[in-house]
Amino acid sequence: MDEIESLQAEIMRTLAHPRRLQIIHLLATGPIEVGRIADDLGISQPNASQHLAVMRAVGVVEAERHGRAVSYRLSDPEVVAACSLMRGVLARRLARLAGLSDAEHSRAPGRMAQDVRRTAPAEERPDAEAAPPATTANRPIALATASTR
Repeated sequence: MDEIESLQAEIMRTLAHPRRLQIIHLLATGPIEVGRIADDLGISQPNASQHLAVMRAVGVVEAERHGRAVSYRLSDPEVVAACSLMRGVLARRLARLAGLSDAEHSRAPGRMAQDVRRTAPAEERPDAEAAPPATTANRPIALATASTR
């Protein structure tokens, strides 16, 4: 593994947190003070500062002090482009998975009616006790997320 790959892995681990991705998107418009970041995200200022410190340590953001106030900006605006690119990849993946689920339903005649009967409240179903367990086809799709350090 070369040095660039090691650095990339370190940055990707740092960005593998939803709050940090939200911060990236906030900073896409320009420098913002820590207090405003915290307010916009609905988190405490110390929590926002902790996330920013982690991001600063790997060089994703830079701090600018103005008296007592500290504002942060992206060290390279292309970080937003990289995050947006990955977001697009994930949106297309979800669309494909949803399409597969829709295709499965359309191939099985009467299946939708069965699913509706299974998910209706028991008092509305005459066969409530005899209903088979729900299949994976009618469960919501979830993505696995990487754990953070």
